[in-house]
Amino acid sequence: MTAAEISRIAGVTRATVSNWRRRHEDFPAPSGGTESSPLYDLEAVRAWLASRGHASAATPAEELRTTLRLHAQSGGGTPADLLLLVLATAARSPAELTAATRLPDADLAAHAERDAASAADAVPAADPVRFQAGDAAVLRALYACVRDEGGQAALAVLAERELEDSAASGAYQTPAPLADLLARLIPGAPARVLDPACGSGSLLAAVARRGARELYGQDNLPVQARRSAVSLMLTAPEASVTVRAADSLRADAFPDLVVDAVLCNPPYAIRDWGHDELAYDPRWAYGVPARAESELAWVQHALAHLTPGGYAALLLPPATAGRASGRRVRAELVRSGALRAVIALPVGASVPLHVGLQVWVLQRPEPGGPERKSVLFVDAAAETSSATAAASVVGRGGTAVPAARTRGAGRSASVDWPGMTARVLGVWRAFTESPDAFEGEPGVAHAADVVDLLDDVVDLTPARLVRASRAEVDPAQLSAEVDATRRSLVGAAKSLARTAGHEGWSAAGAGSAREWRTATASDLARGGALTLLRTVPEGARGRAEGGTGSGSGSGSGEQPGAGAVLTGSDIARGSAPTGDPAELRGDTAPVIAAGDVLVRAVASGDGPMTRVAGEEDAGALLGTHVHLFRPDPARLDAWFLAGFLGAEKNIAGASTGSTVLTVSPGRLRVPLLPLEEQRRYGEAFRHVHELRAEARRATGLAEETARLLAGGLTGGQLLPSKEVAEVRGAGDDSPH
Repeated sequence: MTAAEISRIAGVTRATVSNWRRRHEDFPAPSGGTESSPLYDLEAVRAWLASRGHASAATPAEELRTTLRLHAQSGGGTPADLLLLVLATAARSPAELTAATRLPDADLAAHAERDAASAADAVPAADPVRFQAGDAAVLRALYACVRDEGGQAALAVLAERELEDSAASGAYQTPAPLADLLARLIPGAPARVLDPACGSGSLLAAVARRGARELYGQDNLPVQARRSAVSLMLTAPEASVTVRAADSLRADAFPDLVVDAVLCNPPYAIRDWGHDELAYDPRWAYGVPARAESELAWVQHALAHLTPGGYAALLLPPATAGRASGRRVRAELVRSGALRAVIALPVGASVPLHVGLQVWVLQRPEPGGPERKSVLFVDAAAETSSATAAASVVGRGGTAVPAARTRGAGRSASVDWPGMTARVLGVWRAFTESPDAFEGEPGVAHAADVVDLLDDVVDLTPARLVRASRAEVDPAQLSAEVDATRRSLVGAAKSLARTAGHEGWSAAGAGSAREWRTATASDLARGGALTLLRTVPEGARGRAEGGTGSGSGSGSGEQPGAGAVLTGSDIARGSAPTGDPAELRGDTAPVIAAGDVLVRAVASGDGPMTRVAGEEDAGALLGTHVHLFRPDPARLDAWFLAGFLGAEKNIAGASTGSTVLTVSPGRLRVPLLPLEEQRRYGEAFRHVHELRAEARRATGLAEETARLLAGGLTGGQLLPSKEVAEVRGAGDDSPH
């Protein structure tokens, strides 16, 4: 292991590790690497730290991550070998898992083989797993991770090494909010659901949370199929899970299966999907897909597996809606009534992040069923950008702030998932309840007649069809909306100027920055200055937390059935808690109290990393990707704590990982200052928070005002002032 990994395990800085190497002759000698980048034996370092009373500051997941890396370097087995073991150990009690970690190496390997064999029948294409005594370190770390953080946490660590999203494999996980949206687009309560390109199983997991009890999945990558099976069995233990490994188009594993719903995020732009050998396949009821139209093959594959009247929701690239080679199949889908809706998502909603994807909602026609005269089109991309510009997400204290930007979206619009989901589901439900009476929303949603769509192009792009409906906006209504937004902008600009004029700080003396002694959050927790809380996965509740003061349950105010869940995205965008308590699925979540300091567990994306809980947050449940610091008000000021915990340098020093940076809360450092001085810093940090909120609010209102004005002028609802035109024509360059 590296010196950096030693610092993470011990909860100290790299400089402290270097100091140990110089000062202590018994510090373990390097076992590899180079003189400038030495490597150390993990067990030797742990023994040395234990001899000096240094408890490990690494989480069980971090321990497993480090052990896996070292095991791979020594030629050990692959993480895929451990998938069966995750499934088997998740069903064990904390006491059984603890007992297993204490077995001798050879006995532990034999015990793990028996555990893995007990789950072999549940996972597709699972070859017998063999473990050796040399695997004991990884096995102990995995058992401990499952015991303390749950099977899903262990599965996520395994995914980082062999199952991670990558351009090379083309396997990407559907974001959880998008998976939830697709699941909620299926009307009613489907019991039997299929995902023919299931990947990690996120779509099936989303529909399982909504009550589905028979889950069928298939994926071309065997390791993904096994991962999906394990994940679904952990997520929905009461459901029947069947996952197969094969190419769904060429080798359908469920040829006779009909289900209530199909959810799918298929691979895009695949030219070698089987066009030649499948030319006479009975699934092509709407026309043989062209060689460049693999997406339309997936659409028809989904329809072929539906019961009459059943629904499918597929995530597709925008080219599917208008590419010339797919015109005939699109026309038949529209003519038959199989296509019910096309929903355009904002750029950055899912991989590929530079493309605005679309959701197609389909329904298998019923013999003798009602005639479908229209198709719903929703431009959620335009709606999201306008809603974000308007700062439609109301932050704490009534401050409106824009939504968080999706990580990696680059130049994409910000994705306000709660707002976008509510708007999309609202128009979809209104359309399904009464398609003929649906009036749509100008600029957002429009129901196009089937006859109007069946032209020479059959272009089903939502933006083109929805944009045409904007002329329906009432001019007086738009004018009033512009005036109201403009007045709000003026008020926000004045408030921003007042906040920016605050001068509650000065330069440090002597021309150098101030220095101070610091302590880690773990040290402060051990001293009783704060309590560090987290949401404990189901199955880990029986183990008492220690050392850092971490915990949950009655000791932290655990309250099953409490209000909404505060998520990391809520912290980033400053919104009220928006998470669904049902997503905790039995996890033990602390209840947030006013004055708690909340820190995002993933250091990515824009927006603040920390937040001081207000009265409006009190009673919300803590999300799984949020750390809660509960300071003793007699020893720590909450705003002072939040300001220093969220500092960029502090977050960077306490984060691990490569593509995803995970914050280790115990390693965050806080200056040791008297309470009165803390309060002065805290007041300064509160002003910084207010400045950020006011700036976002003013920016959002400025964008919304400009959008409304431009749309009204180009749509004919607003007319330019004659007086302004006359003045400009006279050569007056004064501003107006």
